[in-house]
Amino acid sequence: MSTVIQKWKEIWGKISPVLNKIEEVIGVICRCIFRLRKLAMAIPVVYLAIQIANANMERLPEAVGLNLQSSGEFALMVTRDYAVYGPLGITAFCLMLMFFSRKTIFPWVISIFTLALPYLIYLTNIYPA
Repeated sequence: MSTVIQKWKEIWGKISPVLNKIEEVIGVICRCIFRLRKLAMAIPVVYLAIQIANANMERLPEAVGLNLQSSGEFALMVTRDYAVYGPLGITAFCLMLMFFSRKTIFPWVISIFTLALPYLIYLTNIYPA
């Protein structure tokens, strides 16, 4: 019995340094991913926000109505530039909050929800009540 234990100790002594190196490499990779998490989360949001803004710049009319009233008229008319760059600015502001705050997920989720603003502006101007 002691020979089996002795053999395992010899094998473990040879394998142990390799396993320690693998553990160190995995730890470095995990730390890099953790440090770059904000950037990795922000890149798709920025890409989608720019794509949506470009699409709205092409398809919105020159004067865009906001705050649709029950009578079918808009309470506020703004230029197309304000309707496109306003939601883009709100998304950028939420992403800046994400980069400067310790809590990453809450501003990121809010920036995801702000991607719906350009679509809502487009829908209210194309299909008014």
